[in-house]
Amino acid sequence: MNREWAAILRSKWFPASVGITAALAIAGLLVGFVVLPLADRNEQFHSVWDAICSAAGLIQNAAREPVVQANYPTTRVELTPRMLRGASAESIGRGATLALRCTMCHGARGLSEANTPNLAGQYAVVIYKQLMDFKTGARVSAVMAPLVGDLSDQDMRDLAAYYAYLPRVPASRPAGEPPQIVASGAPLRSIAPCGACHGELASKPGAAWLEGQPFDYLRTQLQDFASGARRNDIGEQMRNVARGMTVAEIDAASRFYAGLRGPTGSQADASSKQH
Repeated sequence: MNREWAAILRSKWFPASVGITAALAIAGLLVGFVVLPLADRNEQFHSVWDAICSAAGLIQNAAREPVVQANYPTTRVELTPRMLRGASAESIGRGATLALRCTMCHGARGLSEANTPNLAGQYAVVIYKQLMDFKTGARVSAVMAPLVGDLSDQDMRDLAAYYAYLPRVPASRPAGEPPQIVASGAPLRSIAPCGACHGELASKPGAAWLEGQPFDYLRTQLQDFASGARRNDIGEQMRNVARGMTVAEIDAASRFYAGLRGPTGSQADASSKQH
C-alpha cells in the first residue's frame, strides 16, 4: 500500500488533480456563500462577510424585514425560573392585608366560589405577572383594572407571596386516562401536551397551576386565547395552541383540570372529529 501511495504521489497528474479539485471547491464555496447570497434582491447585506455568515446560517439579516410592533399593549414582565422565590414573612403579611380587597371574588382564603380563579397555592410569579398585565392593560378586565390601578410593584409582589403561601386546593382528577390533548397534545397540529408547560415537574415560568380551577373559567380563557380576546401570553404560545384546539378538546381539557367527569381518551378524540 505504501508503494502504491508513493507511486501516486510521484505521478505527474497528482498535483494537477489536486489543484483542479481545490479550485472547484473554492469556486463552489464562492458561488454558494458569496455570489448567490449577494445576487438575491430580497437581501440587503452590508458586507461580503454578512453574506457568508447568512448563507452559513450563523446570523439572520436584520434588514430583510422590519420588526412589526403590536398595536396593543403587550406584557412587560421578564420571567426567570427563580423569580419571586423565598418571600419573607413581612411580605406575606403585607400581602394578606392587601388581599382583603380580593375576597369578594377570590374567596377569603384564595378559593373562589364565583367561577373566578383560585389563587391559593398559585405560583407567585404567575400572580405577579397577571397583576402587572392587568395594570398595564396587556390583559383586559373591567373588574381587575381599577383594583390594580393604585398597586405598587411591591404591593403586587406581596400579594403574589401571600397567595403562593396559602395551601393549594386538593387535586381531584377524574377516574380514567386524561384526554389526549392533555397527555400527548396534537403533534400534527403543532400542539404540545398541556403538561409540558403546566405540569408540576415541567412547569414553565409564568405557566399557571391549573388543577382545581373552575371549569367555566378555564374554558373561557381557552376560548379567549383562541379568539384573540386575551393576548398577554408571551410569544403568543397560548394563542397558537388554543387556535388549533377543537371545541371538544377545549371542553375536555377544562373538565380534566377542573376535576370533572367528562369525555376523555378515545371518547374525546371521537368527539373532536365531529367539530
